[in-house]
Amino acid sequence: MADVRPEEARAALAVIEHTSRTTLSEIRRVLGALRSDAGPPHVDMPRSGLEGLPELADRVTSTGLAVDLDISSAVDDGRPLPTAVGVSVYRIVQEALTNVVAHSAATRCRVAVHVGRREVTIEVTDPGPPRRTRPAAEGGYGLIGMRERALLYGGTFQAGPDRAGGFRVSARLPYESPGAPQ
Repeated sequence: MADVRPEEARAALAVIEHTSRTTLSEIRRVLGALRSDAGPPHVDMPRSGLEGLPELADRVTSTGLAVDLDISSAVDDGRPLPTAVGVSVYRIVQEALTNVVAHSAATRCRVAVHVGRREVTIEVTDPGPPRRTRPAAEGGYGLIGMRERALLYGGTFQAGPDRAGGFRVSARLPYESPGAPQ
């Protein structure tokens, strides 16, 4: 892609760089809090949650990949999504989009996030085809990190080729919201 469409390659690398830097910053904050002798660890959570998804979609769109973002909610009583869950949703979507930019020849993808009363579901799909094939053993930690985030909440995670020839990432993160009706 760098030889054929250098501008798109630069934009894709910029998205990958931004994702890497924000993730590294988050890790440093967590490690700093855990290493602190000043009392119980307090982690300053990143501010990106559901409200950051439109900006993320816009940033990815600047690479030449159109992102169809659909955020819906069954919760209309003003209760906010727990912050840590919102950050995990953001990070899963961010990593899934980074993978589309890096590994797919798709020009469009779809992100669907649905906030239910007790769980959030995420689905990121691209029609493919893959840009290049590489054995799973050479892969990075993106899919592993997404899986770990979902499992942290007792949720589920799936990623792989879909029947139409593209790729699909889906996650379900259960949560409890203070004051939620049982």
